[in-house]
Amino acid sequence: MDKSERRGTSERSQARRAELIAIGRALFADTSYDALSMDDIARHAGVAKGLIYYYFTSKHGYYLAIVEDSAAGLLSRAAAHPELPRAERVRRTVDGYLRYAQSNEAAFRTIVTGGVGCDTEVQTIRDAVREELIAAIAEGAYGRRDLPPLARLALLGWLSGVEQIALDWLGRREPDRDRVCALLTRLLRSTLTAIGEFEPGCPEPPLDQPLPAHPPTASER
Repeated sequence: MDKSERRGTSERSQARRAELIAIGRALFADTSYDALSMDDIARHAGVAKGLIYYYFTSKHGYYLAIVEDSAAGLLSRAAAHPELPRAERVRRTVDGYLRYAQSNEAAFRTIVTGGVGCDTEVQTIRDAVREELIAAIAEGAYGRRDLPPLARLALLGWLSGVEQIALDWLGRREPDRDRVCALLTRLLRSTLTAIGEFEPGCPEPPLDQPLPAHPPTASER
């Protein structure tokens, strides 16, 4: 097999794996982990059970691959628009986070709550997502990703609040997403102010414009 053939095979393999992950996300969104057997998954996917074992080794491996893919989607949505001014980048990070939660509720709940039972591997993925989101916020606010311990702790506290607010909001669907985004952005602004008071190395960032205290208009979105 020459190089182009190997590349084509690899691309087809990646596409099939991605297809199986997409099917799994839909299945686990409607059915609990314990209620789904590998036979159920294979039947819904229209493939032989051995193919799922080939790509993911086990049901837990399949579940982890789905969680990892969901986490990557969340981070991609939240950390987009690096070219924007700082204030808008921070707001877009919060808005992207909420948009992902709204569009991928089951996956979002899995990431935030740590998965099925006490799954340390899913919790590791969740912790990595938190650290990356904190770094994205720091980059938008300070222009750098590294933070002193106290500043990181403050942003972790803010993010923990964001997770709980988002979970509750998903259950109620009110107020609308724009107002929740405006609230979380204002709370972040207060957190950045407090960081500046306690941590000389992280003065309150001179953002390009005030963070919005109201939902953005249609022209701002």
